[in-house]
Amino acid sequence: MRSDIMKSGLERAPHRSLMHATGIKAEEIQRPFIGVCNSYTNIAPGHCHLNKVGQIICDEIRAAGGVPYEFNTIAVCDGIAMGHQGMKYSLPSREIIADSAESMGMAHPFDAMICIPNCDKVVPGMLMGAMRLNIPTIFASGGPMLPGKKFDFTKSETDLISVFEGVAGKKTGNISEEQLAELECGACPGAGSCSGMFTANSMNCLCEALGLAFPGNGTIAATSQERVEFWKKAARRAVEMAKDPNALPAKAYATESSFFNALALDMAMGGSSNTVLHTLAVATEAGVKLDLKLIDEVSRRTPNICKISPSSTYHMIDLHNVGGIMAILKEISKVPGALEGNAPTVSGKTLAEAFADAPAPDGTIIRTLEEPYSKSGGLAILFGNLAERGSVVKAAGVDPKMLTHRGPAVIFESQEEACEGILAGKVKPGDVVVIRYEGPKGGPGMQEMLAPTSYIIGSGLGDSVALITDGRFSGGTHGACIGHISPEAASGGTIALVEPGDIIDIDIPNRTLKLEVPAEVLAERRKNWHPPVKELSGYLLRYSRNATDADTGGVLK
Repeated sequence: MRSDIMKSGLERAPHRSLMHATGIKAEEIQRPFIGVCNSYTNIAPGHCHLNKVGQIICDEIRAAGGVPYEFNTIAVCDGIAMGHQGMKYSLPSREIIADSAESMGMAHPFDAMICIPNCDKVVPGMLMGAMRLNIPTIFASGGPMLPGKKFDFTKSETDLISVFEGVAGKKTGNISEEQLAELECGACPGAGSCSGMFTANSMNCLCEALGLAFPGNGTIAATSQERVEFWKKAARRAVEMAKDPNALPAKAYATESSFFNALALDMAMGGSSNTVLHTLAVATEAGVKLDLKLIDEVSRRTPNICKISPSSTYHMIDLHNVGGIMAILKEISKVPGALEGNAPTVSGKTLAEAFADAPAPDGTIIRTLEEPYSKSGGLAILFGNLAERGSVVKAAGVDPKMLTHRGPAVIFESQEEACEGILAGKVKPGDVVVIRYEGPKGGPGMQEMLAPTSYIIGSGLGDSVALITDGRFSGGTHGACIGHISPEAASGGTIALVEPGDIIDIDIPNRTLKLEVPAEVLAERRKNWHPPVKELSGYLLRYSRNATDADTGGVLK
């Protein structure tokens, strides 16, 4: 066993002595050691129950004949970090999580690992750490939150996005202060990752397609008994893999074929645009070559057959009730070349065997190939002189009237400035909002833009205003919102040269993002351009110096 290096033989008597001090018995020393990579914190609803989850999993590992060693990573709640300096730490926290998982797994050589993530950066951070360790690993997330109440002033059940949009609704007089207070207290009913197809749930679903998690990882409700049985099953499987000398390590699942399976799922289910950023980062750690052009090729050939909030009124529990991710995979497997069904999964089955018994599409939450929401994927990659190395838009969440748009630029140099400007009425129908210097280096940290996009929607401008940025969006964002523009402004990308009133042309079906300014004019502007100097210290200073642009995942060099 891998753990023998720290526990077997005469020279390891001191090591065993320290283990005994933690309560381990002599007869347990020869059992497989299972790393339990948890991410409990009581500040995040997606993680506030993970201490109990960790206990359930550790108990099951012991019952199956293993020795659990639990440790925690950090976990930033993007919703709570939103709209202030804290959001700049969200994406950078992914690297800390990856480093933490790697450090614990190398310093203490576990025989296998079970990861318990839930929220946005934690899933990819743990995936990146698992690739570095490359030991048998299974993911068992904390599970999604149930949707919030339907009120007499809402069209459907609610979620976190309802509250963000409610803020703008109150500002514009569309809802009262009392109604906003009702939303605040009723939209997020309990533990779990936010209830729509936002980044956390998108990434947890992609783990199923990558083969690193059992079916249901992204859709079984956090507070259900079914979820408890899911965690126990994953714990038992971790011990089985640790005992099996032929068990596959993490990278054996994260192959080129598996990444393309995950991307096909992403396009079919209309996942968060952040999945592109994170998939690129995980692929880098796995040694798999991916880029935005390859991702766009997957998008063009994969129909979008599912829309969950924020792109519809349905939530993760609704998707689970009609077959979940396996039902989506089964349907898109009918597209020639869409999936590699022979890819392995931690269940011991191939991916095709895993989805073989999934139900047919219900026709509403999951559509058939004959009646998709669109013939191409829910995410689209746009190129042009404004995004020479690419940009990302959640096409599944765009109003059909905004799939093409041409309008004057209204420029904000930060998210905070944009929020103030939108709420102050500086943005008019037909405009293109430009938020720049919010990329990985320029932000730094590439903070999410849920607040400004929600204010646009809540102000009634969702069908007439587009937004482009070198930053990124929350998985809860919908509308004509194009992010991840590369090169970013801080790297001298064209977005840094845009001036107020410049005409910007957006054509999502044809995958273009263009600034209608002659090249010679841009060349003159570039002569006078200098990146702004920001006062930075600590981790953000280190991150800004070493982060790459979004088209390579915002990883550290």
